[in-house]
Amino acid sequence: MNILSAIIVFENLHEVKRLCHWGPIIALTVIGVCSSMAVLDSIIWYWPLDTTGGSINFIMLINWTVLILYNYFNAMFVGPGHIPLEWKPETQQDMMHLQFCRLCQGFKAPRSHHCRKCNRCVMKMDHHCPWINNCCGHLNHAYFTSFLLLAPLGCIHAAFIFVMTMYTQLYDRVHHPIMPFSIAAFAATLFALGLALGTTIAVGMLFFIQMKVILRNKTSIESWIEEKAKDRIQYYQTGEEFIFPYDLGSRLDNFKLVFTWSGSPVGDGFEWPVHEKCNQYTLTIEQLKQKHDKRQRSVEYRVVEDYNGACWPLGKGLNTFFRTPCTEEPRIKLTKGETIFATRGTKWWMYGDKVLNEEQAKAGIRVRGWFPRRCVEKCHYDSANNSTSDEKKEQ
Repeated sequence: MNILSAIIVFENLHEVKRLCHWGPIIALTVIGVCSSMAVLDSIIWYWPLDTTGGSINFIMLINWTVLILYNYFNAMFVGPGHIPLEWKPETQQDMMHLQFCRLCQGFKAPRSHHCRKCNRCVMKMDHHCPWINNCCGHLNHAYFTSFLLLAPLGCIHAAFIFVMTMYTQLYDRVHHPIMPFSIAAFAATLFALGLALGTTIAVGMLFFIQMKVILRNKTSIESWIEEKAKDRIQYYQTGEEFIFPYDLGSRLDNFKLVFTWSGSPVGDGFEWPVHEKCNQYTLTIEQLKQKHDKRQRSVEYRVVEDYNGACWPLGKGLNTFFRTPCTEEPRIKLTKGETIFATRGTKWWMYGDKVLNEEQAKAGIRVRGWFPRRCVEKCHYDSANNSTSDEKKEQ
């Protein structure tokens, strides 16, 4: 029993460490500044004990803060749900339709993806959010989206209080406030107003993006997979018809799968309601096809110039510096003489997998990420024994 208690305490401490990250620190700071300044300014502008309107205004303000923090911490600490390590389906036949995760030493369940930040396979992964320092997925999708809705609403209310406070104190000083409104208070209110308006715009846009995928019962990753499926079918002209399997056809039905009265989403994270023309493995089979296509189209390059893995490398040219990929995907260090298979890229950057030795490959180590295009050159083969040339791989 003591060992079990120690394990639970360790896990709780591990979760609390999520707060020690720049994302939660900034997010909680913004919430704290906007909330505290709104409370102080509401006392100056509309003393809650004088009128019913003041009391309602103050209660609503506190209510926004409580609801925002409740959903924020639930999104962070409940988490998305993880696929158990070394998980595998019940039958050998099902294994053929699933991808194998070398890091988790198990199969990826439908809709799950491996998060390099969390180092686990995540149930119905949408994305890894730095603001909660956790993934958004199956178990916390509703909490995360509710936070995205409540934060702008609370900020709009706070912004209204800030504007009214500054207006009444500068142009309509009929009554004497309980608290003095000094120049420092005016500057703090103006700063909080900027934070509130910025948060409303930024977080509000994220809310609309999340609602768009939820109403279609998709995730951000699955939307990208669907687009690639259409491109693959069009490119190879296979004549296939790809139907996204998880869209039930009704926005209300899709909505109810995520938002429930109990707070727990529908499903166990392994099996999902699917379209009548699809099965549980429709999307995973498409992913395997795309993975095979990706390998076929990869191009082998040899590193001709060292690269230290910096996001903005100063010594690689101005275009490389200013046109770095706008993504959280990693950059990888390169050493002259190494080999790497590139799968995609821009004019100045490329993305690919580094060729590792046998020991690293057996250990499940995989090094992939972005690197400057100028650091590599394409490998050319003169031997007639090579059945596939680099030019064919690029097609």
